[in-house]
Amino acid sequence: MLSLGSPAVDQRRPVQRWPAASLLTGLLGNALGCRRDRPAALDRLQERLRWAARIDRAGHPFTDFQTAQLHADESGWTTRGTVETRAGGANTYDAPHIRWRNYRADASLAVALRLDPTDEAPTLDDLAAALQHPARPLFIGRKNCLPSQRLLVGLVDAADTVAALAQCPLSHDADAEPALFCRDPAVAWPGPEIGHRSSDERRFALDVHAGQQTIRELLAPATTTP
Repeated sequence: MLSLGSPAVDQRRPVQRWPAASLLTGLLGNALGCRRDRPAALDRLQERLRWAARIDRAGHPFTDFQTAQLHADESGWTTRGTVETRAGGANTYDAPHIRWRNYRADASLAVALRLDPTDEAPTLDDLAAALQHPARPLFIGRKNCLPSQRLLVGLVDAADTVAALAQCPLSHDADAEPALFCRDPAVAWPGPEIGHRSSDERRFALDVHAGQQTIRELLAPATTTP
């Protein structure tokens, strides 16, 4: 399962087909051992990220309906290495919590990343090393969405992120026409494209999504031939 979430509306967070820059930043930041109470490093990493994502297998979305009666003395694990306890007044725990959590199941994605500028820390080599030996457990969107295999495929030399994806083999059971999404201004695509407006970035100091960015869905010319 993955949870490629978009901004939440009224306690509901729809899933989208591509991974947001904020998700990639959080995933890499977790591998590096970054801390949420030091948001400047996460904001800078997000600012430098350029990416393209190939959806080899779209999978299918589903919604998990959850209802739970919480208690003040319950605690939980965190990726920070400390026990998480519950806050709030006594009346907070009088009624069950009801919520919906959206996921996508049986999907397969390949993501190519580059950093701009390239010589600033952390470098691509730093990110590769962190993905091989992460500082904390890694998950894709939510804590129950564990990767099915190692996340790092390798480092390649390529003109841009889309060209890098061309060097990554398709999943063995890929869809007939994998989708390609891109947020990399260096990519020059000869075929048609669709623009999506997305609140793709997170302001880690404020813990909110802000602004809108254009995500390009790139269509192979063959898919538009009558």
